[in-house]
Amino acid sequence: MTPESRNAPSGGARRAARIAIAAGLVAALTAAGGASAFADGPAPAPGNSAPPKLGSQDAALLADAKADGDKTVTMMIATAPGQTGQVAGQLDAIKGASVGQTYDKLGYVRATVPTAKADAAIEEAQKLPSVHGIDLKEEIKLPDPTPRADAAEGTKRGKAGAYPAPDRRTPAKNPYQPAFETGAVDFVEDHRKADGRGVTIGILDSGIDLGHPALQKTTTGERKIVDWVTATDPLTDRDGTWLPMTTSVGGPSFSFNGRTYTVPAGTYDVSLFRESATTGGDMKGDLNRDGDTTDSWAVLYDKAKGTVRVDLDDNGDFGNDEEMKPYKDGFQIGYFGKDDAATPIAERIPFVVQIRKDVPMDPKGGDWVGKKADFVNIGVIESEHGTHVAGITAAHSLFGGKMNGAAPGAKLVSSRACTWSGGCTNVALTEGMIDLVVNRGVDIVNMSIGGLPALNDGNNARAELYTRLIDTYGVQLVISAGNSGPGTNTIGDPGLADKVISVGASVSKETWAANYGSEVTTKYAMLPFSSRGPREDGGFTPTITAPGASVNTTPTWEPGAPVAEAGYALPPGYGMLQGTSMAAPQAAGASALLISAAKQKRMKLTPADLRTALTSTAKQIKGFQAHEQGAGLMNIEDAWELLREGATAHTYTVKAPVSTALSSRLKTPGFGTGLYDREGGLKPGEERTYDVSVTRTSGPAKGVWHELKLRNNDGTFKIVGEDEVKLPLNRPVTVKVRAKAKTAGIHSAVLTVDDDRTEGVDQQILTTVVAAEPLAAEGWKKSAKATRNASTSYFVTVPQGTKSLDVALSGLAEGSQTRFIAISPYGVPADPTSTVNCYPNYPNLANTCRPDQRSYANPVPGVWEIEVESRRTSPLLENPYTLTVTGKSGTVAP
Repeated sequence: MTPESRNAPSGGARRAARIAIAAGLVAALTAAGGASAFADGPAPAPGNSAPPKLGSQDAALLADAKADGDKTVTMMIATAPGQTGQVAGQLDAIKGASVGQTYDKLGYVRATVPTAKADAAIEEAQKLPSVHGIDLKEEIKLPDPTPRADAAEGTKRGKAGAYPAPDRRTPAKNPYQPAFETGAVDFVEDHRKADGRGVTIGILDSGIDLGHPALQKTTTGERKIVDWVTATDPLTDRDGTWLPMTTSVGGPSFSFNGRTYTVPAGTYDVSLFRESATTGGDMKGDLNRDGDTTDSWAVLYDKAKGTVRVDLDDNGDFGNDEEMKPYKDGFQIGYFGKDDAATPIAERIPFVVQIRKDVPMDPKGGDWVGKKADFVNIGVIESEHGTHVAGITAAHSLFGGKMNGAAPGAKLVSSRACTWSGGCTNVALTEGMIDLVVNRGVDIVNMSIGGLPALNDGNNARAELYTRLIDTYGVQLVISAGNSGPGTNTIGDPGLADKVISVGASVSKETWAANYGSEVTTKYAMLPFSSRGPREDGGFTPTITAPGASVNTTPTWEPGAPVAEAGYALPPGYGMLQGTSMAAPQAAGASALLISAAKQKRMKLTPADLRTALTSTAKQIKGFQAHEQGAGLMNIEDAWELLREGATAHTYTVKAPVSTALSSRLKTPGFGTGLYDREGGLKPGEERTYDVSVTRTSGPAKGVWHELKLRNNDGTFKIVGEDEVKLPLNRPVTVKVRAKAKTAGIHSAVLTVDDDRTEGVDQQILTTVVAAEPLAAEGWKKSAKATRNASTSYFVTVPQGTKSLDVALSGLAEGSQTRFIAISPYGVPADPTSTVNCYPNYPNLANTCRPDQRSYANPVPGVWEIEVESRRTSPLLENPYTLTVTGKSGTVAP
């Protein structure tokens, strides 16, 4: 996930419903000065909640589909493993319904049903005890990760130009691609044969450029990209690169599309591929780079041989076109356009082919119901995002020199899950993940895509399926935490799933200077946009932190893309991108090194042991709380030492009190997997004790003594009683935790529960409390200074009956680029949070919000977070401001 446009305006009449569906993607709500504050909320009121197996967000999706007149809806169903047949049979019995995919071992069913029959289908499915959860299809926006997405170039600040452009002489340890911060560079130097060799990493994203020089070979000279597939659905995702092969023709010639084609003797199916199908991608529909989007090519499919020919020269003769098979069957690559070797940029775009057989055609309706067809895919990338992620993970010889991705010896599998409408569906992301793990032989998967739901508690069908993938196949999933920060409780889905590694984004002083041309004094920090925890149920997210900005690979047909303020140029095929999208592949690549080392030693390494080693050895980032960074910055050298010592952990369940605006909607209302008190009314200086129930669910049958500690604690939390507790098997024990916040604001720490006889920390529990300040009749005011590239959050309790919440920022120095963002009690930003919005003295061509003051009509009562941050281009290192918050109880105009 990437920060530049992470919260785009919804603009629809059913705005409140869409907030419930994907709150983090629709937070820019209306014009400046009149932004909605979600008065009607993101979930049904208690007593009117949606059925338990269909979440309120999905109920809102279904209501939306009905209102829009959609003919069908697609649903993902998590069943008990081995029980998909009953669910599939039930759905198949519905006229017009179609089961498009099942994975019985995982308990996964995907079906498309007529919208008019969806309620009945869901009701029947929920009656089955084997059905655990139902998610409806939705699209997750793939934002622009580029700082160059800024509406206008900012002023150069600080030490711009102090760093030269990276090139072939840049050493392996460098601030541009800071893999050394996780220990990856030193690890490769110390373990030459554990540089990722023997490991295959799945990249579930927008596709990888097959033509990039740094993505051709591993360190041992083997092929880098060993498979390339498209994970979108041929019908329901409306992806025009999927071609239905339903028109049969025969040789030696046939008529099609108003012209005659010549073919070798035989029987074929034919279809037409239009480059305009890719208009929504980075290439803007011009695949052959001739300046228009009007070109099309006939595609010939030989079903018997399983081959595809594309009439690339458009001469009507397939005899001179190569017979292509899917990429993994011979690594064949075709090209749209002709390259000019005399120019540094590529004038051609590579593609591969893919065949999907016997696709149910029911979603097309009409005469297609009950029929099946084969589809051919023309595999091209959707955006630069996936290529950059791949480079961070495993590039070898960036710029032709010593710079590398984290695991240069690893191989890659590319799975494109994004369509041409600017996003990826949750169905494609789920089935793409399943396909990578079950069918493509990967050892670890990176996914840098997700969205912020209103109820981000990790309790949905997709999260359950991801957990099963990890447990069943022993493949770890690494997922970006999201870019809706720095607000509290903004972790995106599916980084919320219990056993995935969700990754927050950090940055060093040197990287600020080298990649952005921005000067700071703090040695190391979290990037402001990185989503913060906890989960809505108090759960431990993000898991860990890794560097979130990198100069790395982009498509070779795109010009070099540095940050303007850095003061240097980059060659084609290289750009500086930022986001937790960039942090996740640092973590995935570094983890691949550990998997590689374990394979070299013939050592079994389970996902659970990997997570234990990483979270037990991560380094705390000074000045940032536990809910912001998780366990801390990855440290794989120490993690490897712990793995060699036999890192492992027991398993546990935790039941802790949760008081938030949405805690009544949790799986167990009012309780979750971590302590989270936001709406309990805790005041600064007040003392409160919480009961945290811990149950050990694995290990010896007899009781085991565990040591209790608090990490990253600012003094707010204290363990009541002894610092040791004896945990019997499968019986809960209560640990009492006392909180006394000396200052207003948010306070968090990690409660560790550790059996000394195991290597590594067995269980880490996030504890978070908010001591909010009341919004008095005369309002609330605070004067302070905002440090460049840093943020400060204030928490104010907005009383019931407030009709308008007014926030103003004043007292700014000349030229200061300092803004505020209001975040509702649901953890959902009420303003657009991308780095081009809401700043004074910085062009906002879209006019998305007024920088100095905004009003939020009918604000949700509860604890609001107002965060203040100074942009990387602000001329001042320290930016003075006065923040004022007032509430009006009278009637306001709509």
